[in-house]
Amino acid sequence: MDFSFTDEQHHLRRSVREFAESEILPHVMEWDEISHFPAELLPKLAEMGLLGVIFPEEYGGAGMGYIEYASVIEELARVDGSVGLIVAAHNSLCTNHIYKFGSEDQRKKYVVPLAQGKKLGCWSLTEPGAGSDAGGTRTVAVHKDAAWILNGAKTFTTNGHYADVCVAMAVTDKAKGAKGISAFIVEKGNPGFRPGKKENKLGMRASDTSEVVFSDCHVPEANLLGAEGRGFVNTLQVLDGGRISIAALALGMAQGAYEAAVKYAKQRKQFGKTISEFQAIQFKLADMATEIDAARWLVYRAAWLADQKGPRFTKESSMAKLYASEVGVRVANEAVQIFGGYGFVKDYPVEKFYRDSKLCTIGEGTSEIQRMVIARQILE
Repeated sequence: MDFSFTDEQHHLRRSVREFAESEILPHVMEWDEISHFPAELLPKLAEMGLLGVIFPEEYGGAGMGYIEYASVIEELARVDGSVGLIVAAHNSLCTNHIYKFGSEDQRKKYVVPLAQGKKLGCWSLTEPGAGSDAGGTRTVAVHKDAAWILNGAKTFTTNGHYADVCVAMAVTDKAKGAKGISAFIVEKGNPGFRPGKKENKLGMRASDTSEVVFSDCHVPEANLLGAEGRGFVNTLQVLDGGRISIAALALGMAQGAYEAAVKYAKQRKQFGKTISEFQAIQFKLADMATEIDAARWLVYRAAWLADQKGPRFTKESSMAKLYASEVGVRVANEAVQIFGGYGFVKDYPVEKFYRDSKLCTIGEGTSEIQRMVIARQILE
């Protein structure tokens, strides 16, 4: 069994780390305080190929795989989870849905500019009354005069205010339940389509999370994404990959919080010696390091399986997402404890990791949903 990364993968990780530390780190707290969406970063992310990591070069992408993609998200999140989340939602959800299930014309029209970073994408599944029960979608699409007319509203859409392209799920045949849900590509500026309320969040504050609203929104017939009635099924397949990115996001934030805690423990003195010399702190750091390593191998196992393009890896991606996200919360919590009172103030980085990490146990399927998915896979 070979667990080593290639030279190219090591180089990519170093490049992204250097970029994050030079271009993102100086602004992290400023962006967090004012909930600033860092649109100025997008051209730089695009230049590095980070907005099209997992897509072939023929479609404008970087031609890399999920191993590289997980590394990218991990290194961005090690500095700022918000930026990692922006990149993850664009790659894994919006662009990947079109790439995996779109027609060749749709790939050329939408995947190419998205993967090149000339356009930003969002993906709208969740509704106010359809969260974990995504099959309870109420947004409707009616076919009329060579077009689809969408009515409804989505919530918790990452990049919703800034996206140029939105992939949205809507009911096309209510009688068929989840098998009557279809996916549509909706472009910014399309009449009847607009962003709604921007959420004021606990964490991930530099990542835009908002409603998107459809009010008699006419979508061309050609913008039906995949087969009619297959939207929900395709959504589940898209989420297999999306959960790898959320797991990598949690892993990166855990690593960032852990590194900050180690550094602080070596500097902070109490009772005449550094707190790293106390067994209570040493045991915390040992547990944190062990859990991060365990999470890392779950994440990269799922990424490796995704790169094999073989059988579905639903169980493995859910395991990675479940474990890494909960490790992220535990590590951030312990990091705050190690910092003591200073961990509770914004002058130090761990309070932000503490706030940001919680999202990973909720987004793209809660921990409870992941356990359901895993159990179903085990018992089938």
